[in-house]
Amino acid sequence: MALLRAGVAALLMPLISLDAGAQVRPTLGDRAAAGKAREIVRPTGQLAVIDGIVTDTLLRPLGSADVSVVGIGARVVTSENGRFRMLQVPAGQYLLVVRRIGYAPTSGIIQVPEADTVRLSYTLVRSDRMLDTVRVKERRVTMRMLDFEVRRKQGQGQFITLEEIERRGSLQTSDYMRSMRGVEVSRVTTQAFAGTQVYSRREGGGFDAGGQQQYCAMQVVLDGIILPRNFDLDLLPPPKQIAGIEVYTGAATIPPQFGGPDRRCGLVAVWTRDGY
Repeated sequence: MALLRAGVAALLMPLISLDAGAQVRPTLGDRAAAGKAREIVRPTGQLAVIDGIVTDTLLRPLGSADVSVVGIGARVVTSENGRFRMLQVPAGQYLLVVRRIGYAPTSGIIQVPEADTVRLSYTLVRSDRMLDTVRVKERRVTMRMLDFEVRRKQGQGQFITLEEIERRGSLQTSDYMRSMRGVEVSRVTTQAFAGTQVYSRREGGGFDAGGQQQYCAMQVVLDGIILPRNFDLDLLPPPKQIAGIEVYTGAATIPPQFGGPDRRCGLVAVWTRDGY
């Protein structure tokens, strides 16, 4: 009888141990399986760091330069040695803009990888343009939007105002350009480029070998800063940060302040709201 009880107890022991759970010591195989499980549920999208320096054309460090990553609200000011550093930047492709009073601004497209550090260097060219006289109105309006209103009243191009942007409530800034006359907004995917571009139907494109119309990529300007050619519109700030958009589909209609070496395909000027 005692032998029978011992046999029953031996059979029940594993069941009691497994039910207790906390008392079970995992084997090497169990630990390996747990490690694999943790790898599967590990969060992705690790943040990165942007580290860089801003200098003048003589390679002298420029302090107090404003460095911003468009669209994600990341903005820092360079120290006296021209260095800047941004932490916890999500991986992706962005437009980075560098400004400093007395110098022409510059911009560039950057690719930020996951859990890595991007090292950048920018050179600013001293500007010979004098600041305009400050004009004051009852309603606080930035200088660039005052100039925007002047050009809109002249009627040379096509304009989208802040009121229209808020009324339409589109999700992408490029959506507002689709309704413009003489403009084509298309998603392009090639080996060299993938993104959304804006083309002029009127200027500079010509025809291909099959007789099809070839549209010409327009120059994009953000807050007066000339962006890289064939710019991806998906990198522009979202509509909630936009104060106005103006479009000129041909070189003949582009105002002098937007002049440059190559404007045959027209120009799109995007202006952000105060504070962005």
